Amino acid sequence: MPDIEILLKQIKRIHFIGIGGSGMCPLAEILHNEGYILSGSDNNESDILDRIRRLGIKVTLGQKAENIEGAEMIVYSAAIMEDNPELIAAKNSDIPTFKRSELLGAITNMYNNCICVCGTHGKTTVTSMLTQILVASKKDPSAVIGGKLPLTDSYGLAGNSEYMVCEACEFKDTFLDLYPDTAVILNVDEDHLDYFGTLENIIRSFNKFSHKATNAIIYNGDDTNTLKAIEDIEDKEMISFGFKNTNTYYADNVTANGTAFYSFDVCKSGTILGHVKLSIPGRHNVINALSAIVAALHSGVTIDECIFGIESFRGAGRRFEILGKYAGITIADDYAHHPTELEVTLDSAMKMGYKKVWAIFQPFTYSRTKNHFDDFVRVLKIPDKCVMSEIMGSREINTYGIYTSQLAEKIPDSVWFNTFEEIADYVSANAESGDLIITLGCGDIYKAAKMIINILKEKLD
Repeated sequence: MPDIEILLKQIKRIHFIGIGGSGMCPLAEILHNEGYILSGSDNNESDILDRIRRLGIKVTLGQKAENIEGAEMIVYSAAIMEDNPELIAAKNSDIPTFKRSELLGAITNMYNNCICVCGTHGKTTVTSMLTQILVASKKDPSAVIGGKLPLTDSYGLAGNSEYMVCEACEFKDTFLDLYPDTAVILNVDEDHLDYFGTLENIIRSFNKFSHKATNAIIYNGDDTNTLKAIEDIEDKEMISFGFKNTNTYYADNVTANGTAFYSFDVCKSGTILGHVKLSIPGRHNVINALSAIVAALHSGVTIDECIFGIESFRGAGRRFEILGKYAGITIADDYAHHPTELEVTLDSAMKMGYKKVWAIFQPFTYSRTKNHFDDFVRVLKIPDKCVMSEIMGSREINTYGIYTSQLAEKIPDSVWFNTFEEIADYVSANAESGDLIITLGCGDIYKAAKMIINILKEKLD
């Protein structure tokens, strides 16, 4: 198969299988902006497909072999199954066919200042923050983000400058397909053990990614595993951030004044560069904001522009996203699915002054639930009320013998249900005015939040 970067210089017509995916849409927008003639297919109507069509890109609903006709390159998303008729036709054709991660890698190599944000936790938030800063400072960046950025109501941007911001996901080593000029490393934690097997293998993967950066590495100097991942890096500019004043940049005078919303000083070598007041909750977002500011400063943005961008940031989609308030009950949704993420999210929620916090959690993958069982039990005791769904297995078969009922046995007063309808009925009947209901998980638990909203709306009618 020809090299994808060489091929991109030779062809104009590209077909996307699964163009409605949140990871595919921004790539299509960027290539459309570069003058490529695109087509795509998907199985379900969505807001993303509407956005794609408004650009003048042909979209076919339903995936059929004939959809690939006329394409000079085919790209498919990770969500496409091997038995998909369109993918089968693509692989049986003479048309070069690539995974989404391979195309993303080629696109990152098109920019002179590509900033790739990686880490087990916080990638989407920091990528969104950095994008917002660069947009606010009129750098006109391109971006590929794992969640929807409210500023643009999209999962990415097609800019016209040398700047690109890219969320770099470690799962199955897909970030090793990328070409970062600057790598931002937020943290390295034990996750995706169904693929990596051990923490040591995860650290080794982040080390490989670090070596791919051509310019600089901006890293969390407080995180032990991150330090292990970069310990042999010698040929790049190394810039650390964290709470400790031994870092290149550090957060000082961190205060919350009894709330979940923090403010802090951005400091370098004992000098205060500026003061930031966050508009999103949680102490963990101090470090997220600091990392985005450091990356922006390294790219030539002024500290005043950084502060303006960060203070106007109201969060990314599914990252403590407030969906509304109905019958006095606030409904929120969050992507947290690992114990570390759940802990910081629930700790923040408990400090926000609600009468009660209802956590509705959907465990994601049997392996993660099994490997982190005790930690899930510990953090799911944090909220006032814990409601769970059965585990979403995703790509896995339950060879682990693990079930949500086993979590419920260890979490006092928790309940679990097989269906979202049961969850919505139970929570809607028992939550009271002044409460917060937050759905948690990276699967489709957000559907339960929407069901609860509909029930509460009916009560108001």
